Amino acid sequence: MSEAARQVWPTVRSIPVSAVTDAKPPGRLRPARLEQVAGSSGTGRDTTGGAATGVGTAGARPRAGSGTHARPNPAAELGFSGDPGQHGDTGDPGDAMLHAQRTWDATLATNRLDDLGVNAERQRMEIKDITTTVSLLADGWPADVRTCVQSVIDHTDVKVLALDLGNLDGAGDVLDDLAERYPHRVAVWHVAERPHWRGGTATWGESRAKLLRLDESDVHVLMETSIVLRGDALTPLVAAVAGGAVAAGWRGVDPSDGRETGPGRVPALTGELMAVRRSAALGALPEGAHYGRHADLELSLGLRGELVVPAGPPPVERLGTHDVPADYQERESRRNYDGVLRMLSAS
Repeated sequence: MSEAARQVWPTVRSIPVSAVTDAKPPGRLRPARLEQVAGSSGTGRDTTGGAATGVGTAGARPRAGSGTHARPNPAAELGFSGDPGQHGDTGDPGDAMLHAQRTWDATLATNRLDDLGVNAERQRMEIKDITTTVSLLADGWPADVRTCVQSVIDHTDVKVLALDLGNLDGAGDVLDDLAERYPHRVAVWHVAERPHWRGGTATWGESRAKLLRLDESDVHVLMETSIVLRGDALTPLVAAVAGGAVAAGWRGVDPSDGRETGPGRVPALTGELMAVRRSAALGALPEGAHYGRHADLELSLGLRGELVVPAGPPPVERLGTHDVPADYQERESRRNYDGVLRMLSAS
């Protein structure tokens, strides 16, 4: 598309947004699970990175003082009485070995199903009626923009909503080319403003908030153009949100010390690849943030509900680091992190 034919808005703020009502959660998503940590106050986040129901790591143990008690007869919950006639513990070592072998065989069978993609297909069927959009901020690095968007097209069936900030290095031209090739998958908005982190006035918070308001999907995916999918990394994230999480992401982190956490329930998520209930993100995103680093943690802390990282290594790769002036990065990251610390101290 030629520069003359392209509609370029002067600023991010000037892009018109139709009124979208989010008074109640979309019917296709289960209600978000709020954190339930007995005897605690504040955010209620599990800062140990413990497992969330249906999402966490195998063998995760309840935290001391969490209000979770050992079950006297777990078999009864599955319809078994637990008596010796139903392969309980008879005291015979042979029975114990037989039970262990059956458990191992069942585990192997489950793993084989995972290898065959059965669980992934089941998740895809569960979320087939849930609308999802990947949102991108294009701030240069056109080759990465093309690779990133193409990976979403190749490995998922979700839509892409991109905001081009100033057509830096021709990144906006690349987006237009992709939109022409995939008109039902890619939508692009162009502004003349350059990004704040590259000497302009378009800020991360205002740009991300505009993408949220332009989107009408149930699930909104924040993704950086330096990230590429090597497989369907989005289905597990959307499935976790559909199941009751308020957001799910590629990486979890403890905002108090920067330590990586997960899989399972986590205290915060990074914004490189994060799926969030769009209606919940509208009121939580820090619109005043100039730069994205640590602003994603502010978003996490502002969300009411469980944040999770699905189990298993995701098929995701980082293409490289998009350079930002060191003095700018240090100043704005510190500014955002001060906001994170204020939220933590107030909780």
